[in-house]
Amino acid sequence: MAEQGKVDPMHQFMIEPLFGTDHLTLGGYNIAFTNSALWMLITTVALFVFVAGGSKKQLVPGRWQMAVESLTGFIDNLLAANVGPAGKKYVPYIFSLFSFILFANVLGLLPLGLVGVHPFTATSHFTVTGVLAVLSFAIVLIVGFKRHGLHFFSLFVPHGTPGWLLWLIPFIELISFLVRPFSLALRLFVAMMAGHVLLEVLSSFVIASTNSGFLWGTVVGLPSFLLMIAICALEILVAGIQAYVFALLTSLYLNDAENLH
Repeated sequence: MAEQGKVDPMHQFMIEPLFGTDHLTLGGYNIAFTNSALWMLITTVALFVFVAGGSKKQLVPGRWQMAVESLTGFIDNLLAANVGPAGKKYVPYIFSLFSFILFANVLGLLPLGLVGVHPFTATSHFTVTGVLAVLSFAIVLIVGFKRHGLHFFSLFVPHGTPGWLLWLIPFIELISFLVRPFSLALRLFVAMMAGHVLLEVLSSFVIASTNSGFLWGTVVGLPSFLLMIAICALEILVAGIQAYVFALLTSLYLNDAENLH
């Protein structure tokens, strides 16, 4: 908290060491186990439980199995539409990527503060979204050069490019290609961070107006509280949309690597 009775909207994004690992080092680098690492671990465990619980292959599938199969089918259709038959082999990766982002986004929105637990949205940090973006970009590069060799560079010369523009278009395409991981990471990071900051600011309005008396609590606090509920619903939608956009763009980049379109 910035001051007693006030809410610091940026406090929720602070990385804090846990379990006395503040000074834990390896090779001169601090490797403290932080709240961010804890919630990424929780996200991974939740995702593992979700998939394991829905992988029973029952003759008459239950709701859990149907949920997992529906999500897998959704990712399969996404890759089939954007990559083609070659996209089948990327289903495990895109499924893991989409599900991890979705679970991390949603877990960070849970009202666990009511029971004294402060959830942490790992995807609200550029370092986390940046690693996911770089990983996807690295896979694209590996696939592209493995399948096409140096011919992969033809991706930077679109079909039909006039000869007199060959000195400019490849340069523009290369810059656009190199910016992809940055834009991929930035989009998710900004969307999640902005929503959480807005909710924290509105919560400060509710707290301050309520402490100021019945009149301000009614005029300012109540509308702010109702707006918070609406934004929470919107944030749940944004959590799903951002996971989908990340998976979709990764699929499109894989299409470039596979088919040089």
